[in-house]
Amino acid sequence: MALVTTKKMFAMAYKNKYAIGAFNVNNMEITQGIVNAVAEKKAPLILQISRGARKYASMSYLRAIIDVAVAENPDIPICMHLDHGDTFEICKQCVDDGFSSVMVDASHFPFEENIRITKQVVEYAHAHNVVVEAELGQLGGIEEDVKGVGHDDVLKHLTDPNQAVEFVEKSGCDSLAVACGTSHGAYKFKAEPKLALNIIQQVADKLPGFPLVMHGSSSVLKEFKDLINKYGGKMPDAMGVPESAITEASKMAVCKVNIDTDLRMAMTAKIRQVFAEKPMEFDPRNYLGPARDAIKAMVIHKLDILGCSGKAKECL
Repeated sequence: MALVTTKKMFAMAYKNKYAIGAFNVNNMEITQGIVNAVAEKKAPLILQISRGARKYASMSYLRAIIDVAVAENPDIPICMHLDHGDTFEICKQCVDDGFSSVMVDASHFPFEENIRITKQVVEYAHAHNVVVEAELGQLGGIEEDVKGVGHDDVLKHLTDPNQAVEFVEKSGCDSLAVACGTSHGAYKFKAEPKLALNIIQQVADKLPGFPLVMHGSSSVLKEFKDLINKYGGKMPDAMGVPESAITEASKMAVCKVNIDTDLRMAMTAKIRQVFAEKPMEFDPRNYLGPARDAIKAMVIHKLDILGCSGKAKECL
C-alpha cells in the first residue's frame, strides 16, 4: 500500500488508549531495524525525517529506502513525517517531496506568530492531503538543529493549556506537540525526572478527541548506556523519560511518541561492543548488522510500552 497520513492511526490510538511510535531514520540499517520490528509486532508506524537526516543522507536516498519498506510491508500502515520543520519553506518542500505528514515548529516565536506560520503550513499541506503537527510551548535540550530551552528552564516553558484551544482553532493543525517537561537528547534530566503530565490532561480536557504528541521521549535505556560506557564511551549521567510516564501519557490523549536518542544509543552500543570484542573487524556488515538487530529488539520493546503492538490492521 502507499504511504498513509496519521488520521486513522491517531483516531484509533485515541479511542483505544495507546500511542504510535515515531522513529527517526538516518540510513538503511536504522530503517530496516525499525521496520523489521513493526512487521513482527504488527504495529502502525511513523518514520520521521529531520533536517539533519536529509542533509546527511539526502531526501532521494531516504525516500527510496522508505518506499521499499512500504512496498514490502503492505499490511503495515506507514506514515512519512517531517520532524521539526521550522519554516514554511521547509514544510512546503517536504509536502512537495511526498511526505504524508509534516511538523511545523514555530514554538520559539510569540503565540500569534506561531499561529500565523502554522496556519500557512496547514493551508498548503491540507490542499495536498498532508496532515500537520504543530507545537505549543518549548522543550529543553538540543538535538541536531533543534535547540530548546536550557534544562533548568524547562518547566518555565510548558504548554499553557489555556492557549491550546485558541491555537488549534486558529491554526487548523491536526495534532499538537505539548511541552510537559520532556527534553531532547540523552541528558534530559539532572535528577529524578518530574514530568508535568497534568499539562497533558488539562489540554486533553479542553480539546476532547484531539491527538497530542510527546517529543523528547527517549528513555535512555540502561542496557545501552551500560554497554556504551563498558566499551569506551562516557555517558555516566545520561538520563531519559521513564517508560511508565510514557505509558501513562498514552492513556490520556498522547497518540504519538517521538523516539530518536534510544535508536542512536542502541546502534552505538552494539557497534562499540563489536569493535571491542573483535578489534580486527573491518567489514561494515559485521558491525552494522548487529547494530540493526539491536535496534529491532529495542523497537519491539518500545512498541509494547506504547501499547500499539498488534494494532496495524485497525489503523489501515
